Amino acid sequence: MGRKNIGDQRRSEIIISFYEVSRSLGLENASIAKLAQHMGISKGLVLHYFKNREELLLGLNEYILEQHLRVMVSEDIGKMDCKEHVIHFIENLFTRAWNTYFDDGVFYSCYALVYRVPEFKESFKAYLIQLHEVLYKKLEEAVAFDVIVATDLKELTEVIFALIDGAYYYLGMYNEHDLIYKKQVAIYVKYSLRLLDFRS
Repeated sequence: MGRKNIGDQRRSEIIISFYEVSRSLGLENASIAKLAQHMGISKGLVLHYFKNREELLLGLNEYILEQHLRVMVSEDIGKMDCKEHVIHFIENLFTRAWNTYFDDGVFYSCYALVYRVPEFKESFKAYLIQLHEVLYKKLEEAVAFDVIVATDLKELTEVIFALIDGAYYYLGMYNEHDLIYKKQVAIYVKYSLRLLDFRS
């Protein structure tokens, strides 16, 4: 058991270091040799835990998606027990809070691989389903607390996520301190909140 835990920990350390190298040099330039140099270990040790770069890439992809999920389940969000908490949750989905957990450039480089690597596509699909489930449960919680009126929550989840995905892609073109960035975020939040039927 101990040996397995040490192995899992070492794999995690290697993946996080690979992420750091990818963020610094670009995913296309992040080789096993540069990763080993960054960590101060041999290439052989990296290959002991990951048989090739493709396996390492898959581990990186899963790491990034796990960080993606953390935005949705952050303890700062709190329960959906009042209108203010629901609004804060929705606002958080359209901010650069995501960037606290992962780099846009590495994320989109990984995303591009879904069109070439079937394992990446399945990995992304599984985590997207998880993200949708988290949003659905948050909305369900708001209904349980009688903050919003029960509607078709699954449909509502899909629409809000479509707004989030489109917004995130578009807003990546701007600095978060730009006036247009703040204006667009306000628009996305406003229309997302309009979809929710708050109790009087």
